[in-house]
Amino acid sequence: MEPGNGTQISEFLLLGLSQSVELQSLIFGLFLSMYLVTMFGNLLIILAVSSDSHLHTPMYFFLSNLSLVDICFTSTTVPKMLVNIQTQSKVITYEGCITQLYFYTIFAVLDNFILTVMAYDRFVAICHPLHYMVIMNSRLCGLLVLLSWIMSAMVSLLHSLMVLRLSFCSDLEISHFFCELNQVLQLACSDIFLNNIMIYFLTGLLGGGPLAGILYSYSKIVSCICGIPSAQGKYKAFSTCASHLSVVSLFYGTSLGVYLSSAATQNAHSSTTASVMYTVVTPMLNPFIYSLRNNDIKRALQRFFGR
Repeated sequence: MEPGNGTQISEFLLLGLSQSVELQSLIFGLFLSMYLVTMFGNLLIILAVSSDSHLHTPMYFFLSNLSLVDICFTSTTVPKMLVNIQTQSKVITYEGCITQLYFYTIFAVLDNFILTVMAYDRFVAICHPLHYMVIMNSRLCGLLVLLSWIMSAMVSLLHSLMVLRLSFCSDLEISHFFCELNQVLQLACSDIFLNNIMIYFLTGLLGGGPLAGILYSYSKIVSCICGIPSAQGKYKAFSTCASHLSVVSLFYGTSLGVYLSSAATQNAHSSTTASVMYTVVTPMLNPFIYSLRNNDIKRALQRFFGR
């Protein structure tokens, strides 16, 4: 790929979260701790679901997939940042940057799809309880997850191919801790009009579409819950949705709300802060949200460690 000065691109520079040498050790320790907690928490969810036959249901099948995606999502960005801090190097190769962008996009989109599928699962469970096991059979669950993976891979491949066609200028410093798509596009010397159109179109389609589906599902869920005569029945129905609703609010609140607002102001620091929220903090908190109020997960973990 030819940059504007006619030389071959071999690497980019990731400027990270801070240029302060004094903060590097603090950032390293903080993100290493967050990464280990994310890995441990999500692995526990996967182990609990896979080891307990009582949790072999559609809801926990999707939850274990969400945990797997969160592990992969965080692993595309944080390890490279930790290595750069430890080695005092800001370099990422051109191929490494494109690879990181590809996998980051896959798991970001996949997170979005899995949360949408989980909302549909809760909609069927509450609004059509008598037909739940017929509708949410193992074949449909597997197909929904497979389609989510295929669509995510296709979207990510499209973005990556659109970046590969660009030429870049001599200033190859990325004001971020990973190769985020918008940051990479800002370094291009060639026309990025088609790239921006593609971003806006796919963000509206794959961001707005699933979010609309989630909101529609919960509007029907709320309507069904309001029709339940007993207070205990209402609480039980709502409690099955509370964890998922919390995760959805956290994911969309950080990725869409904070990030898009910071992108609109072109503030690199606020954009980086927002990215930390939905690439690191949200995957770390998801296992706690699903396990603290979920007695099934607690019992499964107790049985697993009590063997």
